[in-house]
Amino acid sequence: MGSLLRSLSAIHWAELRDATGAGAGGIPPLLRRIAYGDEDTARTAIDDLGDAICALGFVGGEATAPTVPFLLELAGSPQVACRAELLDLLGSIYRADQWHSAASIPHRERDANRRRQTGWETAARTAVATGRPVIERVASSRPEEAMAARKLLRVMDGTPPFPEP
Repeated sequence: MGSLLRSLSAIHWAELRDATGAGAGGIPPLLRRIAYGDEDTARTAIDDLGDAICALGFVGGEATAPTVPFLLELAGSPQVACRAELLDLLGSIYRADQWHSAASIPHRERDANRRRQTGWETAARTAVATGRPVIERVASSRPEEAMAARKLLRVMDGTPPFPEP
């Protein structure tokens, strides 16, 4: 295999849950299909990965933040197919605020769980923001990818931090 995703095995995926509540063990194979598959394979893997780490396009999970650096690595690699779709997924992750919105509704029994869930969203947004240099580099690449990167940068520049629950 190539040099992409070398640190994938450093994450204990089996100990994490995805955005649907299922185990996150299926994430590494999806990332590999994106990295090394043809365009159709990559596109299908991105859709499946989006369901796992940003369910419904706005619900993050425990495995979302650990996945973001790999998405950024792939989005920054010119040989990877569907880079624009990866940037769109990163934008969905950055905008996701389901748990923060739910945390604004008082409910004592769920406070500890909500703090954990809002922490997942905050960590995922922070991970995307940390990848800004990669996104900026892609913003000067091929038109389709550049457009998706500039869109994500506008989202990042216009989205305030999460309010405290």
